[in-house]
Amino acid sequence: MCDGLELVLPLGEAAETFQLEKAVCSHGLFMMAPNQWDPLSKTLLRPLRLLHSQTQTSLLVRVSQPQCDPHSLHVRVYGTHSLSTPHRQSLLAQVSRMLRLSETEERAVREFRKMCINGGEEEDRSFVGRVFRSPTLFEDMVKCILLCNCQWSRTISMARALCELQLELQGRSSYVPFTEIGGSVNEVRNTRSKSPQAENEDFVPKTPVGKETKTKHKASKVSTNLTKLAETEAELGANAYLRTGSVQTTAKNLRSNVLPTNVEDDSCQNCKSCQATGELYKTGSCMHTVLQCFEGKKSDAYGMVGNFPSPGELANLDESFLRTRCNLGYRAGRILKLAQSIVEGRIQLTQLEEVCQGASLSNYNKLADQLKGIDGFGPFTCANVLMCMGFYHVIPTDSETIRHLRQVYARKSNSQTVQRDVEYIYGKYAPFQFLAYWYMIHTTTLISYLL
Repeated sequence: MCDGLELVLPLGEAAETFQLEKAVCSHGLFMMAPNQWDPLSKTLLRPLRLLHSQTQTSLLVRVSQPQCDPHSLHVRVYGTHSLSTPHRQSLLAQVSRMLRLSETEERAVREFRKMCINGGEEEDRSFVGRVFRSPTLFEDMVKCILLCNCQWSRTISMARALCELQLELQGRSSYVPFTEIGGSVNEVRNTRSKSPQAENEDFVPKTPVGKETKTKHKASKVSTNLTKLAETEAELGANAYLRTGSVQTTAKNLRSNVLPTNVEDDSCQNCKSCQATGELYKTGSCMHTVLQCFEGKKSDAYGMVGNFPSPGELANLDESFLRTRCNLGYRAGRILKLAQSIVEGRIQLTQLEEVCQGASLSNYNKLADQLKGIDGFGPFTCANVLMCMGFYHVIPTDSETIRHLRQVYARKSNSQTVQRDVEYIYGKYAPFQFLAYWYMIHTTTLISYLL
């Protein structure tokens, strides 16, 4: 059994209000592979790359905020007992990026919270102004592409398939089996017995390649094990849950599984409303996998975690192969072109992130112009990517935004008026319009679950 190496990341000024659970479960991105959140131990598990390594080795890490040391994050690194200083710094920097722990982000959080308090809004304990993101800009960019024009179950499926592909491309030698993260068989079994049963293991995309933007999404059968209450709640707030991610943690005493649905359109010209897909988000799935590995019910491949592929790992792939292997549809070409542009130096990710320092309007416009030149980066994708980069004054609008405006503000919004409507409502929170919008999504979604 491998104990690994433990790194400590001081929270600094963020320690006053920071809670790992809230920071992670603040956006649906935390549900996308290779992220695995364990709500029982309140830890985040995923692979991270040694960015200063020539081989781009990935190591499994577990991020926690121990009660005995709440002012720091503990990052357990598996598969090694020694790391160079640059490697340690690269891992901690990626954790910091995911949880937005930079001085700039902390300042934005404090300013937004002060704005809410001065405006008379009650403090929403489920959202404190931090929006979870990926350890790298490339992963954020690809995942924003995966959000477009499909149900949430397919977004989840595509992200998982890309991580599985990465594991296949790199082989298993660079990864640590889940069975090495510690814990006896009995301990894991006891943990599993307290977790909801994992169901609907396979998310199978049903949208034909090449017809995704025209296909009408049909309602899938609702899982028979959901109660009538769960079905009602899903109808009221499942879309918003998908987007915020935290409702499952906040309202977990009401029910253990949530029925997520979401359809997002890059251009917002063909907004669609979908019925629940019947796919369940599985809490405790990490420990469930560990148990199966211990008991030998799965091959050892299931006891390992594939990382999200890097530009270099994707750039030389055949588009047809990538599309078929990961069920990406038209997105395969866009993701492949993005990876190739980065590898060939036409897109400089480091330069893009340097430009976003300070998150000024002039920097936003400069970055927006560059992103719009990338194939597949329409207004919705660009706004999401820029939000991930720390710009909060533009709200990415889609069918969920229209539903939110209709239900909460009784506005007759449509794809032509939605941007104008959100600016009218949330403009007073400049430059944090998106955070105010996300605050209301959290608040109204939680109310829907409690009613």
